[in-house]
Formats: sequence, C-alpha cells, structure tokens
Amino acid sequence: MKSSHTRIIHNVTELDLFAQRLAASLLPGDVLLLEGDLGAGKTTFTQRLARALGVQKNVNSPTFTIIKEYKGIYPFYHMDVYRLGEESDEDLGFDEYFYGDGITIVEWAHLIADQLPEEFIQIDLVHTGIENQRKLTLKVSGDRYSRVLEKVSMNENVSD
Repeated sequence: MKSSHTRIIHNVTELDLFAQRLAASLLPGDVLLLEGDLGAGKTTFTQRLARALGVQKNVNSPTFTIIKEYKGIYPFYHMDVYRLGEESDEDLGFDEYFYGDGITIVEWAHLIADQLPEEFIQIDLVHTGIENQRKLTLKVSGDRYSRVLEKVSMNENVSD
C-alpha cells in the first residue's frame, strides 16, 4: 500500500458524507475493497456509496449470489465473497468487473486476494466500542488512487 489515512466516523450521517465525497472522485473501472468484522458497516457503506453514485434500487448484501449489478451514473457491481472462503480458486469472471465499465466494490476482498487487481482502494471498518462509531482506514494502491485519497482526505480530520 502506498498511502493510508484513518478517521473516526461518529454516525451514519458522517458515513454518508464520506461516501458522497468518495463517489465524486470515482470513475469507471475503479475497484474498492471492503474489510471489517461482521456488523462493522461494510454493507451500510456500500448502500451509501451506491446512492451517491445514482443507484435507485435498494442495495443489499449479495451473500448468496456473490455479485449483484445495479444501474447508476455508472454500472455498480457489489460483490460479497465471504462464502467463497480462503481456499477458493473458482474463476467467476472477476476480471470482467475489475477491468470493466463500472465501479466494483468487494466485501471480504482478502478471500480472493490472488484475483484482485494490483491497484485499488481498500476501506477497513472497525468497531470502536462506541455505538454507531467506526474507525475507517482508507488504503490505496496505485497512483490514480493516491490522487483520489488526496481529494477525499483534503480538509478532513485524518491522520497517517
């Protein structure tokens, strides 16, 4: 990872604002990886990001279908690879999404680490022990994503 920034998200409103700010910098072909324990807010963040990208349909976890596709400003691909497990070597055509014409978000991305593109944005969400509060760490790999990180974190309370 080239760069990372951490911030505390105090409530869903702040998560929504962060998702809107990030969405404004995303382009087709962008890949976001989401990590965090069960209940950390991965799907909630995905819903907020999808809304910011113009998705009108209700976004929910694709746990049993693995991939859900939505229409918004750009195609929006939501993956939840939890059920694949760490030993999965199944070729589900992820490259078509990662290098396609939409924005892809992958929950539990570490489970398909060997299939991920080299450049991405990773968002780690962690419970802080305070209700509705999360520690959000944004990590980027690649020059384009470093510029996105710079835009998103500008004028925000972030720390390295």
